[in-house]
Amino acid sequence: MREVPVKEAVGLVLCHDITKIVPGLEKGRAFRKGHVIRNEDVPRLLDMGKKNVYVWEPDQDLVHEDEAALRLSGHAAGPGLLRDDPNQGKVSLKADCDGLLKVNGDILKMVNSLEGVVFSTLHGNRVVTRGQVVAGTRVIPLAIARDVLEKAEGICLKHGPLISVKPFHPRWTGIVTTGSEVYEGRISDGFCSVLKKKLVPLGGRLLGQVIVPDDPDLIAMEIRRLVAEGAELIMVTGGMSVDPDDVTPAGIRASGAEVVFYGAPVLPGSMFMMAYLGNVPVCGLPGCVMFNRTTVLDLILPRIFAGERVSKDEAAAFGQGGLCEECQVCRYPACSFGKTI
Repeated sequence: MREVPVKEAVGLVLCHDITKIVPGLEKGRAFRKGHVIRNEDVPRLLDMGKKNVYVWEPDQDLVHEDEAALRLSGHAAGPGLLRDDPNQGKVSLKADCDGLLKVNGDILKMVNSLEGVVFSTLHGNRVVTRGQVVAGTRVIPLAIARDVLEKAEGICLKHGPLISVKPFHPRWTGIVTTGSEVYEGRISDGFCSVLKKKLVPLGGRLLGQVIVPDDPDLIAMEIRRLVAEGAELIMVTGGMSVDPDDVTPAGIRASGAEVVFYGAPVLPGSMFMMAYLGNVPVCGLPGCVMFNRTTVLDLILPRIFAGERVSKDEAAAFGQGGLCEECQVCRYPACSFGKTI
């Protein structure tokens, strides 16, 4: 790479994109890498404040920014991702499917600790949609030292992938609605319609709903019956507080399900229970799921449909970012809720 005065650059080949910026109006690529500079380009370049340009001269010890971004993105990306072509030295990664974004923060930190390397992502463990940009990478200089790039690639190869998208898999879902007042017809159930709206976008299919009184043995029996009929996810609604007559946690335990955690550092949703009957997740849902737009359930469900098993330690980490601000206009998941460092 060689720096050349613009007035002496006619006939030479640009080794980088040149961006034109008009504050408040325009930002875009004015000249593309590989462009052969012409006489008529000189006034435009000078008007853009470019007194000098860089032309490419091959050097075995250097890698051009476009090639570097392509190579790094290729080594960092796991399944479920597509790459864009380089644009002004940057390569973007897009989700190739609807799913759960996974980011290995330790690898990301190691890569970004290398001089001249930049790799930026969305937060991990959030829902992304097909075609959504989830990461971008570039190098700071127009050409980076080959050994630095190879070190970044080696980190990704040894510990990777740095980033991937896990697709959602359909699950037959059974709903056990508890509460003597609902069972006796004194009030209508408000949970099922809310749950359908959350389940369908992830691939949830309703196997059936059953309404039972506040009886732990009946709750346990219906959980086991739905699993026997093919349910791949059980959601038990209501009766999750610590009042003496709230017996849903006891019913989940009585079903034989192994409780992973009861209580999560998330507001709203602190009285959530996560259990497993064999490989079938059993979720005890607090009343806030029916009334609040975004709760702990929105953090847990995508993990379940991506085939993950949420541990107690992972649930404990929800505390940082676990306080929903309950904004007037909800932007979840494009907000801080559920996001940890």
